[in-house]
Amino acid sequence: MTENAPPAAIERRRTALITGASAGIGEAFADVFAANGFDLVITARRHDRLQRVGEDLRRRYGVRVAVIAADHSLRDTPKELCEAMSGLGLTIDALVNNAGYGVPGSYLSNPWTTHQAMLQVMVIGLAELTHRLLPGMLERRYGRIINVASLAGLVPAPAGHTLYAASKALVIKFSEALSHEVRAQGVNVTAVCPGFTKSEFHDVTGTREQMNKLPQWMWLDAPAVAQQGYDAVMAGVPIYINGKVNRTIEKLVRYVPQNVVRYVGRRVGRTYRKT
Repeated sequence: MTENAPPAAIERRRTALITGASAGIGEAFADVFAANGFDLVITARRHDRLQRVGEDLRRRYGVRVAVIAADHSLRDTPKELCEAMSGLGLTIDALVNNAGYGVPGSYLSNPWTTHQAMLQVMVIGLAELTHRLLPGMLERRYGRIINVASLAGLVPAPAGHTLYAASKALVIKFSEALSHEVRAQGVNVTAVCPGFTKSEFHDVTGTREQMNKLPQWMWLDAPAVAQQGYDAVMAGVPIYINGKVNRTIEKLVRYVPQNVVRYVGRRVGRTYRKT
C-alpha cells in the first residue's frame, strides 16, 4: 500500500473516501464530490492513474486529495487503509464503496481463489470498510455512504458472472437495512444500481466484444450515474436505480411471470456473455 498525503489543512472540510477511483464510475464520483466541496481520499490499485486523477481534481476544484494505492482483493486492505488515513489525520464523512469487477465464464471455469478475491472486493471489503468508518459518522451525526451495486442485483441472473449478481443483491439488501438503522442518526446510506455503463469494466472482464452488440439506448455514462447517486444519498434514498430504461426493466421483472423472465434472460445472456 502506497500513500500520498494532502497539504496541511487550516480548516477541515468534509472528506469523502472513494474506492476504485482510478477510472469509470469511481473517478466520476470523485469528480462529483470534489465539485460539491468535499476533500477526497481516492484509492485503487493503479497508483500512477490515481495520481493523475488527484492532480486533475486539485487543479479544477482546489480540493485536497490524498492518494492511497491499495489492492482491495487483499484481506487486510480495509484495516490498513483506515490506519493510513488515521496516520494522515483524515476523518471520513462520506464513503463510496465502488471498487469492483466481474469474473466472466461459468462458475467452475475459474479457480476458487479467483472467486474469493472478487468476493473480498465486492462484499467483504465493502462491509468491513463500512463497519470501520460508520462509528465516527454516527458520533458526528453526519455521514453519507454510497454502495455501488447494479441492476443485476434486482433481476433474475443469466448464466455467466455467476457470483456478480449475487454479490450485488447482497449489497443492495445490506444498504437498505443499514439505511433503516442509521438514518435517524444523521447517516444516509444508498445502494446505487446502474445497468450497463460506459467504463473500463467490460475491458477488464474481457467482454467488450459481446457488450458492443447491445443497443446504445441501453447504456449509461459514468458522470450521470455518479451525479444521480450523489443526489440520491443526499436525499436519503436507500435504493436508487439509474436510468428510465433500467427502472422500467426492474418493474417489468416483478410483474411478468418469472418463467418468461428467466427464458428471456437466458436468451439475452448468450448474446453478450461467454459462458
